[in-house]
Formats: sequence, structure tokens, C-alpha cells
Amino acid sequence: MGQARDTLTVVGGGLAGSECAWQLLRLGHAVTLREMKPVRRSPAHQTDRLAELVCSNSFRSDNPELAVGLLHEELRRAGSLILSAADAHRVPAGDALAVEREGFAAEVEGRLSAQRGFSRVDGEVEAVPEGLVVLATGPLTTEKLTTALAGRVGEKLYFYDAIAPIVSADSIDLSIAFRQSRYGKGGGDDYLNLPLNREEYLAFVKALREGEKVTPHAFEEPRYFDGCLPVEVMAERGDEVLSHGPMKPVGLKDPRTGQQPWAVVQLRMEDRAGTAWNLVGFQTRLTWPEQRRIFRTLPGLKDAEFLRMGQIHRNTFIDSPRLLAADLSLKVEPRLFFAGQITGVEGYVESTACGLLAALAVHARVTDQPFVPPPATTALGALYRHVTGEAHPDGHPHQPTNVTHGLFPPLDGRMKKSDKRAAHLARARAALPAWLSSLPLPVSAAAPQEP
Repeated sequence: MGQARDTLTVVGGGLAGSECAWQLLRLGHAVTLREMKPVRRSPAHQTDRLAELVCSNSFRSDNPELAVGLLHEELRRAGSLILSAADAHRVPAGDALAVEREGFAAEVEGRLSAQRGFSRVDGEVEAVPEGLVVLATGPLTTEKLTTALAGRVGEKLYFYDAIAPIVSADSIDLSIAFRQSRYGKGGGDDYLNLPLNREEYLAFVKALREGEKVTPHAFEEPRYFDGCLPVEVMAERGDEVLSHGPMKPVGLKDPRTGQQPWAVVQLRMEDRAGTAWNLVGFQTRLTWPEQRRIFRTLPGLKDAEFLRMGQIHRNTFIDSPRLLAADLSLKVEPRLFFAGQITGVEGYVESTACGLLAALAVHARVTDQPFVPPPATTALGALYRHVTGEAHPDGHPHQPTNVTHGLFPPLDGRMKKSDKRAAHLARARAALPAWLSSLPLPVSAAAPQEP
């Protein structure tokens, strides 16, 4: 017999936990969501909302020919709460899906709270609850809960995520900054750009290298995720690393000169009203006084007012391929399921997808049905392949990753690189409908839009 339907507990009110709770409610289960806020906040949290976005406000590209954009599409079709709320609170950001973070979080929290069978218990979870539990505590899992899990999952792993600063719009010098998206994508002016010449760029790189950084404890070896490197770490890797990374000028022309700058800093709108702007790719572990000093040397930011300083936080995750069964439950204690970044996925959308899959797995367990994972050729399936280790060769160390086409099974035959994205998209769209129709959930029957 399956578990009773009134025993489901989700620990963690981030994107994975919120999505998991939503899907379980849609499946007819009563859900208790355990969230430590507002009793306690981590250093990265600023509000008491569920589904708070602690880093960027961007869900990255919405183009389905990219792996993450395809994941957007698949989550929408599966009835994702997170994607629905993101669409409802979208702000201009070219071809990216960026959201107004306060409205987004309020939407998620409000819709969850209105559901029959939903309850929320606030306060830090120091020990694993009884019954059937989904652990979606994310990159900021507390020390006490990590310790409680240590005997079950073995040695914890961690790396560091760094958070980019946000500046007030009215403190940006618009006689220097210019509105433009690379190659005119999106609305064409969804970003503000701060142009640098070669001398300004090299001086900035030097300042980043020499700036005072927050020093981790001696027992905490920094292990950064390459997709979220602190800007000063990139500067330390070579003079031109930043100009080929977040400061690359390609696809942009300074309207004052008609020329491509040597380098640029891009700022992305943080709220619908355009009152706050995020320094794109400028995650940092510089001390707060050094951030103010160094970033104000950038053209256009001389008088910058910082609404949020860059921060650093540890990301805790488990060796999922070794520890988890095919239904994302812990092999040594099958009543425990894992979802989100604690499984070794990286990013808002990936965490959301993992929450959805965990909900389906829990429902299958409760109803004595087999868990059927998504087709490997879909973005959901590719992410599942990463968590379970199917996408990697034997002996591959489990490290956090975003969804990429590298996680998909190889395409048949030889083709031009330019044709591969369209081939991945067509193959995924062909495979998804049958799986969606097998789900015990109401899903979207609408045909996906072409990119």
C-alpha cells in the first residue's frame, strides 16, 4: 500500500519547494510546507516571501532553440506555477525571461496559500521530519539540517555562488550609459551599457585584482561554479577574460561614436518600473566598501547608489547519482526525496523542473504506480539524466550544472552546428506530448510557439 495522502511534507520554500508543493496539491494531496523564514533568514535573503529570487531576476533565455528556453516551454506545458508567475511579472530583457522579483514572489505565495490542503509551518528545520518528505532546501541548507543529513548522504559538497550588485536608476549617468541589446534582440533597448576604452578596462581589471575580498573560513575551500564566477576571479585569470565574458562588447555600438567599445558593463532592469538595475555577470566577493569604491570608477557609475551589494553564499548539494534512486528518493531511506539545487542542478528554471519531477515521483510512490521519467530527448529528461548520472561517463564527478544540450542524448547523423539547436528542439517537441498525456495532471494542449 502507498503512503497516506496526509503525510506529505516539503522542506524549503524556494523555487523547487514551491513548485513541488504546487504540483502535489494539483495531484490531490495535502501538503505541509516547512520554511525557516520569517523566523530566520539566510545572509542572502532579503524578504520573508516564498520563492524569493536571491540572485539575478533573470530566468535566462526564453528561446526554445536554447536548452533553457526549451525547459521554459516544457514547464509551461506541464502547468508550472513558477513559469506562470514569471510570465505574469515579466519585465523587458531582450530574449531573456526576467521578472519583477517582488510581484513574482507575491504571486507564487498567494496562489499556493489559496490552495485547499496547503499549510505552512515557519521556523528552521533542524532534523529530518517524520513521514514522506521532499527536501528542497537548496544551496543555503542550514548547518543543523546539513548535519542531520550527513549520516544519510555522506560528506557534504559545496561551492560558492556570488550575488551581483543592484544600483538605483536615478544614480546612473545617462549621458554615458546607452540603451541597447546585443544585435538588437528583444526590444532593442532592454539593457543599459557602460562603455569602456582599453585604458579604462585594464585599470578596472587591475582594481578588481587588487581589491580586498571577503576571506572564507580556513576549512572552506572555494569551489566556484563556472557559470557564476565572481568577477574578480575572472579578472585574476587574465587581462582579457572579462572582455570575452560578461564585459564582451560584441553586438553593441556606442551611439556617441558609432563604434564598438573595447568593453562594456551591461545593466539589466530589475523591476517593471525600471528603478533598479543589476550589473549583469558582476557576482562578487569583494568587501562592500571595495565594491562601492571600485564599481564607482566605471563610466556612468561615479555617483552610483547601491540598492543591494554583492554577496557570497555557499551552495550545498549531494552526490545525487550515487545516493538517489531513479525516482529521486534516497536509496538508504526511500521515504526521503530530494529536489532543486541540493541535487546538483543549477539555476532557477532547473530547480523548478526538479521540484516538478520530485512531485510526480512522490505521487507515484503514494499511489503505488511506477515513476516514469520524462523522455531523455526533452529538456526535462536531460536534466533528469544529469541528476541521475545518465548524462555523464562513469567516474564523472557530480558537479552543479545548468541544463545544456550537452546533457541530451546525441543527435543522429552528422549536421552543421547551426542546425543542431533546431534538431534538438524538433526532437524534444516530438517526444514530449506522449509523456505529458500520461501524467495525472492537467497540462497545456496548446501548440508551442515557434522561436
